[in-house]
Amino acid sequence: MTDGPTIKTVGLSGLLVSFGTAMSEPANRAALAFRAALEAENWPEVSETMMSLVSVFVAVDLVSIPAAQVEERLRDLLGKQDWTAAPLPGGRTRWHVPTVYGTDLAPQLAEAAEVTGLDPDTAIRQLSSARVRVLTLGFAPGQPYLGELDEVWNIPRQQNLTKSVPSGALVLAIRQLIIFTAPTPTGWRHVGQTAFRNFVLDAAKPFALSPGDELSFPAIDRGAFDKIGADDRYGGADRESLA
Repeated sequence: MTDGPTIKTVGLSGLLVSFGTAMSEPANRAALAFRAALEAENWPEVSETMMSLVSVFVAVDLVSIPAAQVEERLRDLLGKQDWTAAPLPGGRTRWHVPTVYGTDLAPQLAEAAEVTGLDPDTAIRQLSSARVRVLTLGFAPGQPYLGELDEVWNIPRQQNLTKSVPSGALVLAIRQLIIFTAPTPTGWRHVGQTAFRNFVLDAAKPFALSPGDELSFPAIDRGAFDKIGADDRYGGADRESLA
């Protein structure tokens, strides 16, 4: 279910278009599609756009341009279609990221499986066959929020923080996955380990992933993981273009 869309000003820096008050597939789809359509409009007063799980921030200098003027144009664009049913933008990529589940590399797989009521082998089969979308990037440079997993994976965050998980850690909570881009404390459970680096500061394209991309995390064993070269930014991942 979605609520909205709504439009609110954000100080004098722009406007926020929201398609819901909580994460849902239709609301995320709407935000992705609307942002792509807005960027295609190439309005000169819009300096950039950014998105969260269900919202699009439209950066405009509201000191120079009246908010009401921009809001009217946004409402005209919003009225052109049902954005919750819009096709996802083109130019997206599907990634297949090799992942070790469990072992000492990802020590909380069994704990996460226990919370769901699954045995570890079934948990690995489900996670390694799931196909998830980059819902948004945020919190840290290039950090992707990925979802949504099946309802069985709607498990809470931990009560306490894990002091640090390594770069490439695949962590899980609330039907979502994250691949951490740097060693990070977290309340999410560390269920898999990849060698994938989404953020490389000095690369021509610092972020490998974009909102709307899709990923799967096929299981590999520790031996195969250890053979992935340290200079392989994508951690042995295959990728293909999505129509």
